[in-house]
Amino acid sequence: MGIVTVNGIDLAYEIHGDDDGLPLLLIGGLGQQLVGWHPDLLAALARRGYRAIVFDNRDVGLSTHLDHLGRPDLGAIIAGRFDLAPYGLADLATDALGLLTALGVESAHLLGLSMGGMIAQIAALRSPGQVRSLTSVMSHPGDHRVQPTREAIGLFLRPAPLDLEQSVLAAHEAYRVLGSPEFAPDEAWVRRRAEIYWDRRANPDGLLRQVAAVLSAPDRTAELAGLRPPTLVVHGGADPLVPVIGGRLTAAAIPAAELLEIDGMGHDLPRQVWDRVLDKLEDVVDRGEAGRHYLAAAS
Repeated sequence: MGIVTVNGIDLAYEIHGDDDGLPLLLIGGLGQQLVGWHPDLLAALARRGYRAIVFDNRDVGLSTHLDHLGRPDLGAIIAGRFDLAPYGLADLATDALGLLTALGVESAHLLGLSMGGMIAQIAALRSPGQVRSLTSVMSHPGDHRVQPTREAIGLFLRPAPLDLEQSVLAAHEAYRVLGSPEFAPDEAWVRRRAEIYWDRRANPDGLLRQVAAVLSAPDRTAELAGLRPPTLVVHGGADPLVPVIGGRLTAAAIPAAELLEIDGMGHDLPRQVWDRVLDKLEDVVDRGEAGRHYLAAAS
């Protein structure tokens, strides 16, 4: 693991895979730490020839916690006071792109989960030269018609865990609500991930600041019509936090985007679907590499 200073904050990161592998930046969702990417998934990416870069977004894990910004007033933000958000998704996109620059990576393929998909979309819009391809998973384009279920919202209204065991119980409850109903859960991984998160500086207020960034983000639909990198959109048909309409709207907004809709998948990425997703990822990466070599030859 390393730490670099980007955009005025420290970002913790890890790199998995060979140095000459295709650069793939993985951008996590709300509260997701770099250790939230399953090690077997990272190993599978390395076997497929990727150099996978994972990192802690600001306000989680070992990256800078912006506690001086306080706890955001989510009620006021929901009511339209977007100016009260401590920072926006564009700041998180600047962090991600800055990490690539700090690591000497001129451009990379981007894969983002949930909030990470939103960040990846914005990064591709803001700096298309740094993005070889885009894969947006269980995300949406900022269209406010995409609304979570009441039970999913309830997860964010619970008191923050006060100790490790409460944190583990909260993780299992979140998995019960958000996980894939058609696939067997990996209960051991849910517990292990919660334990590691707790040890690496769990930050409930930081999570709320990230929620504020999502809630205050403008609709990107019109902008996404100008997106040019090859794009894959992945979404679960049983997602309660970002219902499947979010993936459909994302794919409809981006020219020539491919939509992979997986029946029975919730707001997670179960092991049983990894091969399907990685096969499709390989396709979009190949298209990104082909376009990049064509542009290089033409110049």
